[in-house]
Amino acid sequence: MTTPIPKPPGVPLLGNIFDVDPSNTWVSLQKLWEKYGEIFKIQVLGQQIVFVGNVALCEELCDEKRFRKYVGGPIVEIRNAVHASLFTAFANEPIWDVHHRILAPQMTPAAVEGHFPEIRDCASELTAKWRDMNPQSPVSAIGELNRLDMETTTLCFYGRRLHGLTGPEPPMIKAMDGATGEAMKRPTRPKFLNWLLHQSRFEKDCKTMRQYATDCLEYRKTHPTDKKDLLYTMLNAKDPDTGKSLDEQQIIDEIVTMPIGSSTAPCVIASALYYLLKNPSCITTAREEIDSVVGDGVFTHAHLEKLPYCAGIVRESLRLSAAAPGFNIEPLPDTKGPVLLGGGKYQVPAKQTMIIVLHGVNRDPAVFAEPEAFKPERMVGEAFDKLPEGAKKWFGNGKRVCYGKNFAWMWNMIVLVTLLREVDFEMADPSYTLKQDGWFNLRPVGFDVKVKPRAK
Repeated sequence: MTTPIPKPPGVPLLGNIFDVDPSNTWVSLQKLWEKYGEIFKIQVLGQQIVFVGNVALCEELCDEKRFRKYVGGPIVEIRNAVHASLFTAFANEPIWDVHHRILAPQMTPAAVEGHFPEIRDCASELTAKWRDMNPQSPVSAIGELNRLDMETTTLCFYGRRLHGLTGPEPPMIKAMDGATGEAMKRPTRPKFLNWLLHQSRFEKDCKTMRQYATDCLEYRKTHPTDKKDLLYTMLNAKDPDTGKSLDEQQIIDEIVTMPIGSSTAPCVIASALYYLLKNPSCITTAREEIDSVVGDGVFTHAHLEKLPYCAGIVRESLRLSAAAPGFNIEPLPDTKGPVLLGGGKYQVPAKQTMIIVLHGVNRDPAVFAEPEAFKPERMVGEAFDKLPEGAKKWFGNGKRVCYGKNFAWMWNMIVLVTLLREVDFEMADPSYTLKQDGWFNLRPVGFDVKVKPRAK
């Protein structure tokens, strides 16, 4: 006999709509995980959703012989901005394979290595800006890192400088936040309310996002280059299997998609700053490693593999922040009858939508001793290698894993090392404790820091 999957009581007709705050969905799910544990379910507007929050069940759901990515809910809504892109294409849309074969070669470790100098130099521009500021003037950690992410993503992939590290914030950042936020909320409301009260703003944000992409295209047309970057590939490459290429609207779709995905990276580093300031001995250890490996010379890509403790900081920050907070799973379409999980302990229908809540997975006490503690050393060397694969799903899984993960990893490492090497931080409010919100990412809220040149 299987064990019933627990769920909150709910109310007639509306189900558990009041158990999930649409303005902070992922934090609501964290609270439900804290109450119900490794698996739970809710009913919202007639739809049942199952949530999984431990390593063993996560690993089971990542078996692509039984399950696949589910494209539904907020991901379907954001198709208003990006249509059938690498992030949002349905499993039965052949366009995903075409786009992936064309674009994935630009995201291999060897390919993204060429962007190292651009990211490093932009990160140093940001620290130079901070060093010129009044050290008593607080800055928003996530706000500043969002600017850096947008600047580097646009430069590395599309060959264009936004000059957005100073001055007004690039409009794409606000539009992206608005559109992804609305995409998260729309499935929780009746359709007529979405149309009546929220459609105009949603369409305006989607239009701003697509205008960003159009501007990137127009800039390339007026500033041609021989650089073989991602935009060059979008414009010129053909799918080796079908001979198809991307049309202009598909290029715009993918240009918009990339910043949506890369927006998790600044959340990771902003969270890392918080955890480091709460654990200053980790800053000391990291700086000893950086000073020993990089010294006063030029920071290069070759240094990255010689900075294992810094890599541990990034991994531990990925674990605790759950910056990419989860991903959707469903049984394969030819699945017959109920699906058994956990060695037969639980049972779900064959057409069941399931969401992996990484906040819970990443705090599984069966895998992580003192799961709330920040311990970069557990993410280094043999200790990291021994972790089960289900504990390393920060970038998703399998065929639909984040295709920019190699770029994101390098970005996180470069930015972390640059910040620790060049500036000192302190919390603007020493009593601050981490609060998060977000849509397609989870970011620190109200986390301001004071920055000054590093004292050596």
